[in-house]
Amino acid sequence: MKRYRGRGPLRLAALLLFLVTLQFAVRPFLGSARAAPDFLLVALLVFAIQARPGHAAIAGFLVGFVADALSPAAFGAGALAHTAVGYLAAWGKAVFFADHLLVNAGFFFVGCWVRDALVLLVGRHAEGSAVLWQLAFWSPLLALTTAATGVLVLFVFRGWLRVRFSE
Repeated sequence: MKRYRGRGPLRLAALLLFLVTLQFAVRPFLGSARAAPDFLLVALLVFAIQARPGHAAIAGFLVGFVADALSPAAFGAGALAHTAVGYLAAWGKAVFFADHLLVNAGFFFVGCWVRDALVLLVGRHAEGSAVLWQLAFWSPLLALTTAATGVLVLFVFRGWLRVRFSE
């Protein structure tokens, strides 16, 4: 994780705890789980923005393990998918240094869609046309709401996260 002076790590931890709380306290009331934003993934990607790829992969594994424990139909698929997304997100942010709001929205969108694709394909949750329907409609819808939530979190907490957006 980037080295901070003062309250930076505490603020990041408080934000991540807030997002985890939203996942379990608010998300069930936001309608269909297929379309409600995934606050755990937002927390993982926010952490990945601040962390090294190895640390983000470990965080992704832990998030995926928790997600798998809550829905054990294909145990391990979530852990694998979140690990890959955490690693790739941290690596991608280290390589591209994206400070534009739309690039960050794309970052959250692609992270969510890739995670869904990996969970679906590795976990074999569906077959045939159900896979195409999930990847073409439901996953992009979830990715859109998650991306909007992620950008909102980055924008609102930009002082805490030390994120700057170019114009």
